[in-house]
Amino acid sequence: MAPWRELWVYLSATPLFSLTVTLVVYLVWEWVHRRSGLHPLLNPVAWSIAILGALLLWSGLPYPAYFAGAQFIHFLLGPATVALAIPLFHQRRRVAAHAKAVAAALVVGSVTAAGSAVALGAALGLDATMLRTLAPKSVTSPIAMAVSEQMGGIPALAAVFVILTGILGALFGPLLFALMRVRSSAAKGLALGVVTHGIGTARAMQIDPMAGAFAALGMGLNGVVTAVVLPWLG
Repeated sequence: MAPWRELWVYLSATPLFSLTVTLVVYLVWEWVHRRSGLHPLLNPVAWSIAILGALLLWSGLPYPAYFAGAQFIHFLLGPATVALAIPLFHQRRRVAAHAKAVAAALVVGSVTAAGSAVALGAALGLDATMLRTLAPKSVTSPIAMAVSEQMGGIPALAAVFVILTGILGALFGPLLFALMRVRSSAAKGLALGVVTHGIGTARAMQIDPMAGAFAALGMGLNGVVTAVVLPWLG
């Protein structure tokens, strides 16, 4: 075994090491992302996942052992989600002024997000179990896993689809907005929140506070709609 790999395996036995590596990798790519002018193809979430995955494969470190150290970040997902209410509160007047448009966009976005996934999966010949797994891809992982299980899908695979959806949305969403000449921060944020959940919402926060607020609103409302309606339809 190479010396560097031996050192990695030795240090990875301590929980603090996994947490430190995760934070360092993300902060490095966050720096690269900002230095590039927030280029969408250099999204720090996507590159951090790729690099950390490669490190685990290279070192042979089991994921449970890695997660034992990095689970503190997982714990912070809850408070971070609740904290999204802060920008939403600051933009509450603008949100209220666009209530009808938000409601219409939410319905269309929720139906399109789930419907397009199922339609594409069916066109590719996926079976019913896979379609039920794919349907809730545009909501946060805990909701998607619960909905998928309730519908007879595969919860663990549903979480993978959720992450892929978020990463692709964060990567290509801004490019699509530019191509479609979407200039409204509210429209950008709502679209990212409804379709690409937390990862898209984080990307919307980088656009401006209004986009972040509408993304948080879209993510929350789409989660509720999907959790209530999709199991009933399935």
